[in-house]
Amino acid sequence: MEKILDIITAKMQRAFADAGYDPSFGRVTVSNRPDLCEYQCNGALAAAKQYKCAPIQIARAVVEKLDANDYSLVEAVMPGFINLKLSGSFLQSYLEEMRTAVDFGVKKIGQGKTIVVDYGGANVAKPLHIGHLRPAIIGESLKRLYQFMGYIAIGDVHLGDWGLQMGLIIAELSERQPELPYFDDSFTGEYPTEAPFTVSDLEEIYPAASAKKADPAFSHKAHQATLELQQGRRGYRALWQHIMNVSVADLKKNYDNLDVHFEKWLGESDADPYIPAMVEDMKARGIAVQSEGAWVIPVAEPGDKKEMPPCILVKSDGSAIYATTDLATLVQRMQDWHPDKVLYVTDKRQNLHFEQVFRAARKAGIVPENVELEHVGFGTMNGSDGKPFKTRDGGVLRLEQLIADMTDFVRAKVVENKIVEDDEVEATTAKIAMAALKYGDLSNQPTKDYNFDMERFAAFEGNTGPYILYTIVRIKSILAKYGPWEHLPIQEPANPFAKDLMIAITKLGPTLENALASSAPNLICAYIYELAGAVNKFYHETRILGEEDKALQAGYIALIGLAKRCLEQCIDLLAFSAPEKM
Repeated sequence: MEKILDIITAKMQRAFADAGYDPSFGRVTVSNRPDLCEYQCNGALAAAKQYKCAPIQIARAVVEKLDANDYSLVEAVMPGFINLKLSGSFLQSYLEEMRTAVDFGVKKIGQGKTIVVDYGGANVAKPLHIGHLRPAIIGESLKRLYQFMGYIAIGDVHLGDWGLQMGLIIAELSERQPELPYFDDSFTGEYPTEAPFTVSDLEEIYPAASAKKADPAFSHKAHQATLELQQGRRGYRALWQHIMNVSVADLKKNYDNLDVHFEKWLGESDADPYIPAMVEDMKARGIAVQSEGAWVIPVAEPGDKKEMPPCILVKSDGSAIYATTDLATLVQRMQDWHPDKVLYVTDKRQNLHFEQVFRAARKAGIVPENVELEHVGFGTMNGSDGKPFKTRDGGVLRLEQLIADMTDFVRAKVVENKIVEDDEVEATTAKIAMAALKYGDLSNQPTKDYNFDMERFAAFEGNTGPYILYTIVRIKSILAKYGPWEHLPIQEPANPFAKDLMIAITKLGPTLENALASSAPNLICAYIYELAGAVNKFYHETRILGEEDKALQAGYIALIGLAKRCLEQCIDLLAFSAPEKM
C-alpha cells in the first residue's frame, strides 16, 4: 500500500494543479513544528517566484482545492505555509487497510530479486570472540529485512578455512602426534572417521602454533603444510576435513544461541577451485598486469580524490591473498545464484579492501554493472570506559562469555524483582538478555563506534531492548484479559493519545524502506522506541479494560493489537523475541 506521505503529496499536487499552478510545488513533508501541525507543504513559497505573486495568495488558493474530509486541520499561514493535520477518518481507513493487508501492506520492493549477504566472518579452529558480535547481528538483521521486503536472501558465513591457520594447526599436530596416519606419505588405507582432537583441543592448539610463527623452522613448516593442503595432499585434506567438522559444529551451536542462521556455510576453500581459471583469464585479457613480480589489477579512476592502490591478484611468490579469494567468491556467487546484489558486513577498516575488490570485479566483468555491490563497514564495540573491550587480563573476550555475562546480569534482576515464576526464569531471562544485547548494539548507527554498557542496555526503562519487550508484554496482558481481539476493526481516534499512536504506527512502511536503503537497522530501533512510547502514553492516559463503552473499548483493543503486531514484526527483524511475562 502507498505511504501516507505519498498519498497526501499526490492530493496536494492535484490541488496545486486545480488552482492553476505547477503540481511539482505540492511536495508534502513531515512537519518540523509538530506543536503546530503534523505535515506541511512549503511549495507556495517557491511557486511565488515563478508566478510573481504573494506566496500566501497561492497557499490560500491551493487550500480551497483540498478535500477537507481528509484533514482535521488544513490552513494557509503567513508567509505561505500550508499546515495539515490528518482527520480521524483518514487515519482509521489507512490503519484498517494496514491491519488487514499481508505484512501490513508494506511494499515488497525486492520481489523477484536475489541478494547474497556475506556476514559472520568466523574463522575455523578459533572460538567466536566479541569482535564477531557486530557482523553476526547486523548481518542477520539486514538479511531478515531483505527477506521481509521480498528478496530471496542468501546468508553466507564465508568461513576463514583455507589460509595459514590451517597450516599452523597441521604443523603443530605433526609435532605433537607424529604417529598419526595423516603424516605418513605411504599410508593408503582409510583415515579414521573420528577427529584426533576436540574443539577444546583446537582452541588450545591454534594459539600455541600461532605463538611459534616467529620460529623460522616452524614458520616454514606451517607455510609448507598450507601449500601442500591447497595442492591436495591426501592426509592433510583428511585432517582439514576433521578440523572443519569439529569447528563448524561448534560454530553452529554458538550462532544458534545468538539466533543467527546462515543459508550457506561456504568458505575460502570453496572459492579456491575458481582461482586458477580466473587469474589466467585476467592475465590473458590484460586486466591483470605485472608489478614488481606480482600480478595486480589497476583500479584507480580519474575522479579519485585520494590514492587508490592497485588490487593485488597474485603475490610475487605466486600465492593468492584475500582479494584473490574474494574475487573468486564473486565468480562462484554469480554462477550459482545470479544475485542482483551482494552485501558484505565487516569491520569498516576493510573499506579500502572492498573498494579495490569491487572495482576489480567490475573491470574484469565478474560482476555486471546492473548488480549492486555494497560494503557495510561497522564500528568498534568498546568497553564502558570507551576503550577497546578487553577481559581483565587484557585478552579478547569470547562471545559466549559475553552472552553468559549479560544473561547472568539479567537473571539477577529477574529473580530480585520476582518478574516471573521460578520455572519461567531461565526462558524469560534468555529473551530479555538477547534483547538487551542486540538492541544495545543495533540501536547505534552501524558505522559508529559505541560503548558497551551492560547496566544501561539491560535497563527496563529508556531506549533499551527490555523496555521494548516490556511494552509488548504489557499489551499481551491487556489483550489476554480482553479475550479474542484479532478481528476487531480499527476505529477513529477517540482522543489525542490514540491519534498519536495511530500516526506512529503508519510510519512502519517508510521506516523499513529507509532502513533497507541505508543498510541501517538502527532506524528500526528508533521506530519501535517511538512506537513503544506512544503505546505507553496511550495506556497511561486511557482507560482500556475499564472503559464501559464496549464499542469504544473494542477500538482501543484493535489499536493496541495492531501496535503489538508491528512491534513484534520489528523485533523479529532485529532477531529477538518477547516473553509472555515480564
